[in-house]
Amino acid sequence: MILCKYRLANTPARGSVAAGLVNMFAPSGGGQWAVQGPIMIQAAQELGADIPSVALGLAWGEAWTNMIQPFWTLLPMLAIAGLGIRDIMGYTAVVLLVSGVVIGGILLAV
Repeated sequence: MILCKYRLANTPARGSVAAGLVNMFAPSGGGQWAVQGPIMIQAAQELGADIPSVALGLAWGEAWTNMIQPFWTLLPMLAIAGLGIRDIMGYTAVVLLVSGVVIGGILLAV
């Protein structure tokens, strides 16, 4: 029973981590939902988890890994400033790690 509650309790957090990994290969939020959404919704239904929380976990996971590679908005600004991607990659990695701890903690608490 404890194991079942453990699985149920962290379903949004697991979905968030999985979404972060899938985001590396399907960078579009809509495309990612098309690939991962039906699987996670079915898993949530079978586990009896809260479906909106699982969907929110997927959205947070997708947004979280965008922090390491925010290229679409940053590339024009980097070009204007005369900077390269290597000049900011360390900062984005720190933001990714710190926000991952915060977001992960929140999702585990939900």
